Amino acid sequence: MNAPHTPRLPRRVLRPALVAALATVLLAGAACSSKSAGQSGGDGADGVRTGPGVSDSVIRLGALTDLSGPYATLGKSIVQAQQMWADETNADGGICGRKVRITVKDHGYDVQKAVGAYADLSANVVALPQVVGSPVVAALLDDLGRDHMLTFPQAWSADLLGKDSVQVVGTTYDVDMLAAVDHLLRTRKVGKGDALGHVYFEGDYGANALQGSTWAAERAGMKVVGQKIKATDTDLSAQVTALHKAGVKAVLISAGPAQTASLAGVAAARGLKVPIVSSAPGFAPQLLKTPAAKALEGMLHVVSAAPAVSADIPGVRRMVAAYGKRYPGSVVDSGVLSGYNAARLLGEDLKKACARGSLERADVVAAHRTQKHLDTGLGTPQDFSDEARPASLKTYVLKPDANAVGGLVNEADAHEAPGVRAYLSSRR
Repeated sequence: MNAPHTPRLPRRVLRPALVAALATVLLAGAACSSKSAGQSGGDGADGVRTGPGVSDSVIRLGALTDLSGPYATLGKSIVQAQQMWADETNADGGICGRKVRITVKDHGYDVQKAVGAYADLSANVVALPQVVGSPVVAALLDDLGRDHMLTFPQAWSADLLGKDSVQVVGTTYDVDMLAAVDHLLRTRKVGKGDALGHVYFEGDYGANALQGSTWAAERAGMKVVGQKIKATDTDLSAQVTALHKAGVKAVLISAGPAQTASLAGVAAARGLKVPIVSSAPGFAPQLLKTPAAKALEGMLHVVSAAPAVSADIPGVRRMVAAYGKRYPGSVVDSGVLSGYNAARLLGEDLKKACARGSLERADVVAAHRTQKHLDTGLGTPQDFSDEARPASLKTYVLKPDANAVGGLVNEADAHEAPGVRAYLSSRR
């Protein structure tokens, strides 16, 4: 973790009244030692220290999203959910006496466009409640660290842990796969000596997921038959043939919704009727209106750090009702819950930073890292105090249901899979 940040004195020329106030503080001597530097003075009229993206009246946030590429549907859900949060927050008086504004930049899942968009945006925002795409986050890591830009990526690779300014919400892909293997074991779909298939994207998403499945399978006396694919691979016939030949008893998939649909549809048609378990990015409710719907409902489960949007959880019910009223006709999917939750979490960080006397970027990050049990009522509480560890170790098991809001229902409540802590210790 980075060394604690010491807030800087204002760079502007001090007005006479502030000079007098500063003199009083200096004469107080030891009396000041009980106060933080951020509380002893500030750029704002209210005494709260400010920085990029913060004025006396506005807190500006940024979003780097995909509204025109392969994750456009997800991006739209996240953007709308976070705007709803901002409007609700402002109607309730804002944060630290300031209105919240979110500036959205569409990168179309193009890394170069995203880098340019960040350059345009970064000077005028204090934090990013949304960055869509693992490749995009990876390309921006150095900039985010240099700028002390608190960022909530819509990506869950363990490679993003250990970065002071970057916060993966919930579990990581490897922890999800430990939960997936545990689900198969608990439901007696697999056992010692069995082969377990794993179809996964090339890159950090798939590689991190494979680490988790391999560790869990070896611990249970099983082996993993891996099938690496590209994001452009939408016909998984060859992979299904290979897995069928290998005699797998179940298949894990760490890819996108199109690949999950192909896997289930082809497997059912080829007679490989085994359980399939996906992580959250591998499912979208729109899949239940495709020819693969029957196979998905019969074979698929989804492991996720977040509950289904159809869950009977008060906070989730309120969010779904508000979203439906605000955006009638829009699909309520996992992106809505993920985006809204990230915005709520960031809002709590900003409130805490304000209470500590500074809304400078580095001080917002410092306030964030003091949060050890942050509960928005939208899933499991989050612990952000250890940057090297996932914020949550608990995972839900969800099942497709075409009649449910968001196309999923909770099958198993959030729980910590056996071996998760041992696995994380082995990764240190």
